[in-house]
Amino acid sequence: MNIKEIKALSDIMLKTGLTVMEIEEDGLRVRMEKNSVAAVPPTSVEIAANGPVAAAAAVLPAAQPQENGGKCVKSPMVGVFYAAPSPDAEPFVSVGSKVKKGDVLCIVEAMKLMNEITADCDGEITEICVENGAVVEYGQPLFRLQ
Repeated sequence: MNIKEIKALSDIMLKTGLTVMEIEEDGLRVRMEKNSVAAVPPTSVEIAANGPVAAAAAVLPAAQPQENGGKCVKSPMVGVFYAAPSPDAEPFVSVGSKVKKGDVLCIVEAMKLMNEITADCDGEITEICVENGAVVEYGQPLFRLQ
C-alpha cells in the first residue's frame, strides 16, 4: 500500500461520510478515523505492520456516544450488521431476549468475513440500536443490555 492508495481511501471516507476505516493488506494495517468536531488537530498515528511501513494515516479521537443506562454492546469494526445467520432465519436475539456471556448477538460482515459479535456479560436485550443490513461503524452501539 502506498501513499496514493491511502490518499484515495481518505478521499472515499470524505465522499461517503465514513468516520472510521481499517484496511489490512499483506501484513500492513492502516486505520483512519475522523471526528466531526471542527479544528481538532491530529493526535496520534496508528500503524501495525509485519513488513515495511509505507505510510501512516492520522487518527483523530473518536466521539463517545451517550450511554442511556445498562451495558452497551458496540461494534468492534466497520461492516454490515446482520441480525440473523441467514436471510430466512430467525434473528439471534430480539428485545426482551435473555442472553448469557458468550451468546451470539449478531454478525458484522467486514471484507467478506462474517464476524460473530457475542455478549460480554449476562443480561436482557433492552434495545437493538441498528437495522438489519445497515452499515455500522467502529464503536457504534449495536445493543443495550440491562
